[in-house]
This record gives sequence, structure tokens and C-alpha cells, in this order.
Amino acid sequence: MSGIGKLMKQATRMQQQMERVQAELANKTVEGIAGGGTVKVVAKCDQTLVSIKISPDAVNPQDVPFLEDLIVTAVNDAMGKAKDTATKEMNAVSQGFSIPGLM
Repeated sequence: MSGIGKLMKQATRMQQQMERVQAELANKTVEGIAGGGTVKVVAKCDQTLVSIKISPDAVNPQDVPFLEDLIVTAVNDAMGKAKDTATKEMNAVSQGFSIPGLM
């Protein structure tokens, strides 16, 4: 098989693996927390938000801005974990792929 043929076969195999990993990531979840666990956010590794749980201890009608900050912190924590997980798994798929003359 020629070098181009091998490269095309390798690229096709990698694309199939990436599609499989992306489908798996769409079902994998991570949890972000803030305020010592009073606000918990669950996100999927495809960067979609699943749920937000707020402890009654975090609800103070006099301090809504603080609760809003906790929610933002928890969402950012969950999304960061989701991104890290997705990056790690996608890098594992493309790790062995090399294009002659470019790498």
C-alpha cells in the first residue's frame, strides 16, 4: 500500500475513533461545586449544562448577588472539568496520527 493510502486509512480510522469518543463524551458528566458544596452543577463533557442544585442553606433573600456568584463559579468549574475531560480523550485518539514531513 502506498504512503498516501496508508495515510488515508489511518485518517479514516482516526475519524471513526473521534466520532465514537465524541458520542461517549456527550453522555459523560462532571460536577462543579462552589460555596463548600452549597451550589452543585452537573455538565456533560460536550459542554452542555445538565442540572443546578442549590442547598437551602445558600438561599438568603438579602444576598442574591452572592448566590449568583456561587452559581457562576460552579458552572465555570463544571465546564472547565468537561473541557479538560474532552481534550484528554480527544488527544488520546489523535496521539498516534502523524503526517510525514509535517511532524
